[in-house]
Amino acid sequence: MGFIKSVHHIAIICSDYKRSKTFYTEILGLKVLREVYREERQSYKLDLGVEGRYVIELFSFPAPPARVSRPEACGLRHLAFEVEDIVAAVCELESNHVAVKEIRMDEFTGKRFAFFQDPDGLPIELYEG
Repeated sequence: MGFIKSVHHIAIICSDYKRSKTFYTEILGLKVLREVYREERQSYKLDLGVEGRYVIELFSFPAPPARVSRPEACGLRHLAFEVEDIVAAVCELESNHVAVKEIRMDEFTGKRFAFFQDPDGLPIELYEG
């Protein structure tokens, strides 16, 4: 059938909006496209982009329940970002006090990748393009 054209966005609910906004914008370098506060829901909605493309909706809600997010838990496994230079990207994260697992090699593609977590423990992968 083939009716899907592309991934439109990924929605993330965070526990600490200010901390997560700083992480995604200042550490990962995503650009703020739009930020709104929805009074009726006591919720922020932050639209973030990479290379001019809308990719992430960051939400805050009062007291959101915890969700299991380890890579092998049932459900969404991780969020992956393509990078040009994995070593430089890992160094940048580590200079911002983000713990990054060792760089590994994808046995099927020969590409390097590494994992780290956002402030709420969401697993994120860097994948060398």
